Amino acid sequence: MKNTIKNLVVAAMLLMSGTAFAAVELGKDYKLLNPPQPTSAKKVEVLEFFFYGCSHCFDLHPAMSTWEKTMPKDVELTYVPTIFRDSWEPMARAFYALESLGQLHPLHDALYKAWNVSNVDLSDEAKILDFVAPRGVDRAKFSAAYNSFSMQSKVVRAKQMIRSYGINGTPTLVVDGKYLITGLQPANAIRVLNEVIALARKERSAKR
Repeated sequence: MKNTIKNLVVAAMLLMSGTAFAAVELGKDYKLLNPPQPTSAKKVEVLEFFFYGCSHCFDLHPAMSTWEKTMPKDVELTYVPTIFRDSWEPMARAFYALESLGQLHPLHDALYKAWNVSNVDLSDEAKILDFVAPRGVDRAKFSAAYNSFSMQSKVVRAKQMIRSYGINGTPTLVVDGKYLITGLQPANAIRVLNEVIALARKERSAKR
């Protein structure tokens, strides 16, 4: 009886170990973009298409924030605010405005929590201003950035990327313009992200 139990425990451990280190599978863990999108990054490029009001993005955000702090030095992470409908554009403008002012980092978490925990109404410029101003953002500078010509260019570019990358939901991670990861639980998404980065790194090395 003891041997039977021992064998079952060992078998379970081996199964868990195999699952933990299972190689990523094309079609299951990630997809290939067709056609691939160009990337000028000298580093392996990781894009996260997100929306602050997306509960799945909110769930992934802590894991992505932790990963970002320790991500490989040859990797570059870029956030792309997703605009599936006109009502999402104000938050995309807020993201880029804060980024241009160098104030995105301290407010990135706050904006996620405002949407998903506190249910704060951030549906237009005035409401967003009322939220960010008490948190150290200059109203005039934010408004100028929010309504600038360069802002419009960034919004147009984001919309173009959503179409060319075939983004249908958030959050979606794209590695090196070729590998697409979506629909996974946070821990699994990070596992797949790391392994797909390794694939992209090997592909880059093979082309040199």
